[in-house]
Amino acid sequence: MAREHLPVELTSRVLHAAESGYYAWQDRPPSNRLVKHAWPTEAIVGIHTASRGTYGSRRVHAEPRLDVSIHVSHDTVELLMQCAGPHGLPGNRPPAPST
Repeated sequence: MAREHLPVELTSRVLHAAESGYYAWQDRPPSNRLVKHAWPTEAIVGIHTASRGTYGSRRVHAEPRLDVSIHVSHDTVELLMQCAGPHGLPGNRPPAPST
């Protein structure tokens, strides 16, 4: 809300939520899951960047086990990639038309 410069009072009234809930959320420390996913997310984004943005979740999942040695499931890699934003290129390009 603050990022969009919306007043907390108005937003809480529209959403039928208490203002105190927003301020409690704002002051809360990061969750255990967020802390646990921070390092793998950095490694995943680094691997995706090193592949020049071509690797999808399958290849990114295979890569850490070879080099970086982080142990996360394929589903976790997929989730972290969706949250962080990188996307792989679509696979199996059609053959170039012959002229």
